[in-house]
Amino acid sequence: MSRFGHAVALIGVLVLGGCMQATLSPTSDAVLTPRDRQLLAHPPYAQAQIPQQFQRHIVDYTRKEQPGTILVDTDARYLYYVLPNGKAIRYGVAVGEEAMAWSGVATVGRMSEWPDWIPTQEIQERLGPYPKRVAGGPANPLGARALYLYEGGKDTLYRIHGTNQPEYIGQAISSGCIRMTNEDVVDLFNRVKLGTTVVVLPPGQNSTAALFGRRS
Repeated sequence: MSRFGHAVALIGVLVLGGCMQATLSPTSDAVLTPRDRQLLAHPPYAQAQIPQQFQRHIVDYTRKEQPGTILVDTDARYLYYVLPNGKAIRYGVAVGEEAMAWSGVATVGRMSEWPDWIPTQEIQERLGPYPKRVAGGPANPLGARALYLYEGGKDTLYRIHGTNQPEYIGQAISSGCIRMTNEDVVDLFNRVKLGTTVVVLPPGQNSTAALFGRRS
């Protein structure tokens, strides 16, 4: 490659890096209920320092999804809640491990606060044994809230939910579901409604990262 070509490539990397690392606009604190505050006051898991790039921010959004849509960028480990006027709230998430990540278009078919967890047979075989039902609470893997994803009127068995392992935000570690910090999933839960469209991009589309994260 010529010296000019190297320079152009370097500029491209710097521009993309600037898009992803620019100063972003923080959002307000999540609105927690008294029960939330009680259960999260002394959670039975280690507190984690979420890297700045995976903390909740308002960013520019240049894709075509309508306001009120949720989009998950699997490669970048981000979830976007689309706002009007070319903006979105960007949350850091943990996504499914390779070969277990779900992708496609779904709707929010059910919403639950501090949900019980019913491990699937596949999870029981792979990671168990677990009780047939785990009561909701801060030790529950589903955390403070769960959005149940439906496709064609049927439960996909994939969720957007909180977590009792916040240290994994920004990683591909889950059994396919999309994990958020408990504070972030409460914030998202308070914004969405039943029937909300959820778009989950498949792995291998990390070029979409160039569309997001610019200075607000």
